[in-house]
Amino acid sequence: MGKYRFEEEEHELFRKSLRKFLEKEAVPQYDQWEKDHIIPKSFWKRMGDMGFLCPQVDEEYGGLGLDFRYAVIIGEEMERVGTSLTGVGLHNDITVPYIEAYGTDEQKRRWLPGCVTGEYITAIAMTEPGAGSDLANISTTAVRDGDNYIVNGQKTFITNGINSTHVVVVVKTDPKAEPKHRGISLLMIEEGMPGFTKGRKLDKVGLHAQDTSELYFEDCVVPAANLIGDENKGFTYLMEKLQQERLVVAIAAQTASEDMLETTLEYVKSRKAFGKPIGSFQNSQFKLVEMATEIELGHSFLESLIEDHMAGKDIVSKVSMAKYWLTDTAKKIAGECMQLHGGYGYMEEYKIARRYRDTPVAAIYAGSNEIMKTIIAKRMGL
Repeated sequence: MGKYRFEEEEHELFRKSLRKFLEKEAVPQYDQWEKDHIIPKSFWKRMGDMGFLCPQVDEEYGGLGLDFRYAVIIGEEMERVGTSLTGVGLHNDITVPYIEAYGTDEQKRRWLPGCVTGEYITAIAMTEPGAGSDLANISTTAVRDGDNYIVNGQKTFITNGINSTHVVVVVKTDPKAEPKHRGISLLMIEEGMPGFTKGRKLDKVGLHAQDTSELYFEDCVVPAANLIGDENKGFTYLMEKLQQERLVVAIAAQTASEDMLETTLEYVKSRKAFGKPIGSFQNSQFKLVEMATEIELGHSFLESLIEDHMAGKDIVSKVSMAKYWLTDTAKKIAGECMQLHGGYGYMEEYKIARRYRDTPVAAIYAGSNEIMKTIIAKRMGL
């Protein structure tokens, strides 16, 4: 739907450079990555070499010190290629900000440069087999033992689970805390630490190239120096950072909707039925007009939210609205666009088929849309 009003010439140049890079390094390989069910680490390294990983990180830790507008551009351009690239956004805009905001200077020097180069790939482990959106009831424990924590538990549905070298793990450091959320902490657990194993790569309906896995901790020994922030303050940190996580998901959903409409418009103008393009039928026109209107509204709403977020405003209610509405809209648009493609829409070789199976999960992750509505209701005084 065109660029955002806050984009300037340098952002346009950055977008062009990134798009050119992705057209060479990602688009031709994407189908193979989907078949392999993983994106190679070599791609992450190339992203790092080009300055597309964590560009917001301060220059003293190897980053470029760029603002959130660049994160928006990276998120959009990655999503245009395919939703399976979502792990890069998780690394750049969701996990690494925990280190930036709550890490000590020593931790930043230890971890951030590798995150910028792609040598380190991060994940965040919140969800457990018995606890999804209900973070206060996680059962993974971290018991202090001298200079270490001993961690026991299991996490599931972890984005970047296989490729990750560094995982921010949500743990219970005080199981007796009342209320329960006051006993939660964040620990950085690194690949190779004794007692840390990665489970199977989960076989998902969509996002096939995105490596999602289970993680296991069995008497896992983690140095106390890997505690991020203060002990038992983890829940507060999570709440502070979830606004950006949900905004990133909303931006991706909006981009997916725009891409689906663009793809479908091209298709209905060229595909003929009864001797004329199917785009000339009133039903097709009305469907496309309705989608274009919803997308235009979404773009304007997001534009104001991004500006407010960059200004440091508390926009939790509005971001929750955007997350649920834009992901639900994307699901609806995927179905409508597939229908307009007819039988071809159900063929794997058509991009809309992949969109149709990749899109629905956005309404579930980063807090399900039902949880979004609960948050909004609370803030409305209900």
